[in-house]
Amino acid sequence: MWSRLVLQALLGQPAARSFSLTAAQNTVVVERWWQVPLSKVGSPPRLHPRRHRIYKLVEDTKHAPKEKMELILTQTVPKLGGRGDTVFVRKSVGRNKLLPQGLAVYPSPENKEMFAEELRLLREGKAGDRIQTRTGQLTVELLKCSKLKINRMPSEEFQLNKEVVCRQFAKKLGIVVPPHALNLPFEPIKDVGDYWCDVTVNGLDTVRVPISLFPYEDPSASSQRQLKAQKRQQAAAADSEAADEEGAVLKAVSDAAAEAEAGEEPAGSTAAATQTTADTTAPPSGSLKKD
Repeated sequence: MWSRLVLQALLGQPAARSFSLTAAQNTVVVERWWQVPLSKVGSPPRLHPRRHRIYKLVEDTKHAPKEKMELILTQTVPKLGGRGDTVFVRKSVGRNKLLPQGLAVYPSPENKEMFAEELRLLREGKAGDRIQTRTGQLTVELLKCSKLKINRMPSEEFQLNKEVVCRQFAKKLGIVVPPHALNLPFEPIKDVGDYWCDVTVNGLDTVRVPISLFPYEDPSASSQRQLKAQKRQQAAAADSEAADEEGAVLKAVSDAAAEAEAGEEPAGSTAAATQTTADTTAPPSGSLKKD
């Protein structure tokens, strides 16, 4: 009786609707291809049985491009930006990662004004109060592991100055270095050798980059030299492989011969031992005749 009452109470309750099973609600905006003519007041519009049932799509929210969320970063986020940068990310990334972890804030007028003032102080304030940006940090790390190689031009009036070094930075390393951020202590440079220069990033960090000045080389001659060097390397690699294969074959033959010799010696020793045992255990022929 009790179980029947419980079952009736459960069946009488309305079914709870799960949000996870709820179908996505999408909106589709359409309009008639043919305009419906105006009708008299109080009378329904006169619709054509086929023509006024043709519609054209105006907007489909399901297949529309998803809008991204605009945020202001409060900390440096790898592959995204640094503090104070305005970024556009997917709503899922902003709501599930950046905002809960305190890595970003909404771009409200107060936040925009605060970060703009902070950026102005970083650019115009004292050097001790300024902080290196994310791009500046990446540039510093790249310069620390870089070395600039410059080939001397055939002209006798050639000399290495700030303008030439800046052009070589952009050409060889892809880094734009303004002349005022470059310090070349040995300017001008005319002789071949190894030198160095100091590059200041955003007026904060200074990195010493080694410079090597090589003599002039004809591009065609250098390419021929590179081809010859590659052929020599390939020939040396082929010779080393052949020598390794020959050594492996000789080792296998020697191992097989050693195993064969080791197998013959135990067989001979076993035969000799069997003959000796037979000689010691066999009774003398005279004793048999006496018996």
